[in-house]
Amino acid sequence: MPQFKSKIAAGSESFAQNRKDMLTLIEHLRSLEQRAVDASEKRRPTFEKRGQLTPHERLNRLLDPGMPFLRLYNMANYLLEDPDPETSIPGGSVILGIGFVKGVRCMIWVDDSGIRAGAATAGGWDASKGAQKMAQDLKLPFIHLVESAGANLMEYKVELWAHGGMLFRNLAWLSAAGVPTMVVLHGPSTAGGAYMPGMSDYVIGVRDNGMAALGGAALVHAATGEVANDRDLGGSEMHASTTGTVEYLADDDAHGIAIARDTIGRIDWNKNTAPIRQNSYEEPVYDIDELAGIVPTDYTIPYDVREVAARIVDGSDFEEFKSRYGPGTVCMQASIMGHSVGMIGNNGPFDPEAAAKATHFFQLCDQSELPIIFLNNTTGYIVGTESEQKGMIKLGSKMIQAVSNVRVPKLALYIGASFGAGNYGMSGVAFEPDFLFSWPNAKTGVMAGASAANTMSHVARVQAQRKGVEPDEAAIAKQEQRIKDIFEAQESAFFTSGRVLDHGVIDPRDTRKVLGFALETIFEAQNRTLHPNAFGVARI
Repeated sequence: MPQFKSKIAAGSESFAQNRKDMLTLIEHLRSLEQRAVDASEKRRPTFEKRGQLTPHERLNRLLDPGMPFLRLYNMANYLLEDPDPETSIPGGSVILGIGFVKGVRCMIWVDDSGIRAGAATAGGWDASKGAQKMAQDLKLPFIHLVESAGANLMEYKVELWAHGGMLFRNLAWLSAAGVPTMVVLHGPSTAGGAYMPGMSDYVIGVRDNGMAALGGAALVHAATGEVANDRDLGGSEMHASTTGTVEYLADDDAHGIAIARDTIGRIDWNKNTAPIRQNSYEEPVYDIDELAGIVPTDYTIPYDVREVAARIVDGSDFEEFKSRYGPGTVCMQASIMGHSVGMIGNNGPFDPEAAAKATHFFQLCDQSELPIIFLNNTTGYIVGTESEQKGMIKLGSKMIQAVSNVRVPKLALYIGASFGAGNYGMSGVAFEPDFLFSWPNAKTGVMAGASAANTMSHVARVQAQRKGVEPDEAAIAKQEQRIKDIFEAQESAFFTSGRVLDHGVIDPRDTRKVLGFALETIFEAQNRTLHPNAFGVARI
């Protein structure tokens, strides 16, 4: 029987309002995801004319049918390069995620060449670099389905080129770490993009369409005056027979993906890991669908984070740690799909006692090798004379120190507010959790907009008094509104996720499935033996 007894009244007016508000945000999330699909599908006639599959069809052909696929960075680049919420397309011209290929859990990167011909975006590059890092940390074979116009020369930014080199460095690191990398060359990959196949361990080139060259025909003519042909410069057929850059020549997209699947199957990747532990577990007693009605979209309205935990953990059963000490912070021991975890959630800001409790709890999780799940809903660490004199700086710092140094996996969820140093203590993006997802109602930032505005208004009044003049209340009110607008414009989950400050936005009702998949991925990584070498696989 569950230790926690839910107090949620599913028929209440507040539940109905919460659910309505949350479902509106989820619908907005789905509409944004669909916007990217629709934009890509507009080029379907072009793909069909060239005898190609669309990017989404390529992904579906690559993945094992019926197996889960965890989409990552679904909001990348949203409101970043195009600030108009009515036209901005999320995804960053890439499709990223973890899925199964021939029974092997892989990191997958598909260039969405239906959008801007797959040209690089700022958010897409950051997301792709993040996916590479996850692949190395989680020991996942890295498969890239390539077709990209490369950098957009009409919108050239030197920093994108400079930091773009990380994509190639990361491929070198993956290979040297013993993690296989693979490219299917579906279309052009020129200039810097030529190093995507050049630095991958396995390259499959598609006839007629696949092409990799340091300079395409236009660039070669501009640079040297030579009139050259793209196929001679870098066609898959040439690379398969002349340079050796292509190992496998495919007749078309579908054939290339079939070769990729066969190749992954033949390297017998799973021989070096323990099988997923099939611990028996019970589903939650309480319906996870109720999460849409439990959590208010307004973070200033309180609720009990235990109600969230009870709909995520096995059997709705958890043991609370130090329940009477620092009670505004809830630390729990539980399991998710048979994987034992520690879990911390917020019922408000951290006081000194809560920070001390959390630090103790993190150390115990580290000692017992329990992954820690962070359910973020906090406005930060409490300020004020009493809090300061109790050692809030010292105790908050120890909590952040513990989060920084635990050796166990960290899985963070922004499920409400995550402001200021509270975000740091709850393993925000700067602390590189293994997985970090936002709910669509989440708000993050240095502080709430209203708090920032009120703070600066107080400062303005104090400065006026020091000068011996009356505060200009009209100017202060104008400044207050401006600051509030600036902060609130940047705090929504869609805005921050567009800037790649998480691994994506998810439907709250998918939380248990996402966490279960993530914990399985982590378990595989912890139990996999790699065979690193000094420099990675070199093409000679």
